[in-house]
Amino acid sequence: MTPAQQRARLPERWRRHLERYGQRSLFLGEAYPRAANAGWRLDARPPGPEAVIGADPEFARRQLLDEYGIDYAVLNPSTLLSCQESPPLAAALAAAVNDWLREEWLAADQRYLGAIAVPIECPEVAAREIERCVELGGGFVQVIVPAGTEQPLGSPRYRPLFRAAADAGLPVAAHFGGVDDHSGAGWPSYYLEEHVAYAVRVQAQVASLICSGIFAELPHLRIVLTEFGFAWVPALAWALDRAWERLRDDVAHLDRPPSELLHDHFWLTTQPVDEPDDPRDFTAMIDHGRLGDRLLFSTDYPHWDFDSPTQALPRTLPDELRRRILAGNACALHHLPLAEAA
Repeated sequence: MTPAQQRARLPERWRRHLERYGQRSLFLGEAYPRAANAGWRLDARPPGPEAVIGADPEFARRQLLDEYGIDYAVLNPSTLLSCQESPPLAAALAAAVNDWLREEWLAADQRYLGAIAVPIECPEVAAREIERCVELGGGFVQVIVPAGTEQPLGSPRYRPLFRAAADAGLPVAAHFGGVDDHSGAGWPSYYLEEHVAYAVRVQAQVASLICSGIFAELPHLRIVLTEFGFAWVPALAWALDRAWERLRDDVAHLDRPPSELLHDHFWLTTQPVDEPDDPRDFTAMIDHGRLGDRLLFSTDYPHWDFDSPTQALPRTLPDELRRRILAGNACALHHLPLAEAA
């Protein structure tokens, strides 16, 4: 969604406000470091001089859904991942994004499914927006929030948002973005450094959620970690369990090993695929992390590091595991009918 598309859907008051004062929040990709071509695939731009990448449902349908025979595509709008506006303006911006997604994309093809964009630093606003979108219907299957937050995600501050999502039966997908787009250690010097650092920070957010006791309070809450890799899961699970054995009195509200909470409440997208040189190590990593029923195939379309469903996973994966990663796990998470294997 472009800034112009977003502003066109705002009430007159907020259009005038932004014309006069501007917007405090940068769109994802506007802040340093900026990738070449803003991170997009060069061939993902629809025809025409005014065409915008990611703004044409028909073009994306042909290039993604039809080309690869995709049954469902969950669309994660990035527009609010760095929202630092006042609550009233944040509410208007969220409604504009979600109404655009529902009317322009979800209505265009039943295979498109949506994520509700919410301003996480305004949790009460976010909760009301989740409730509004659920009431309107139209194909929303999850909520999307940034992983870079002013406080750790386990903070009571964000409970209204998580409670609204859990009550609606919607997973909450965390994606990089927010007040700190990077590693928490300052601005990276290299794109390579930036690209791999997201997985480092998200582990702190996972630990925060687990240690906070939120899953005892909201036992139906499900978290999707989007675009953070997954090779780190076994090591984090082992470390949390080992420390929990010695520090249980510090988190007396946890009556189960952290590794069980990690498995039961977290899902992870495959892009970027953490693929070792030896395919056997990839399968072993999935086994060690108990990830066989938790990995969700993702393409990251229309970004430059797009993963094709025909090429991204090792050829040596067992057929049943491949089917679960490509479709079965996502269908189970989102309560979608699973098509018969060809």
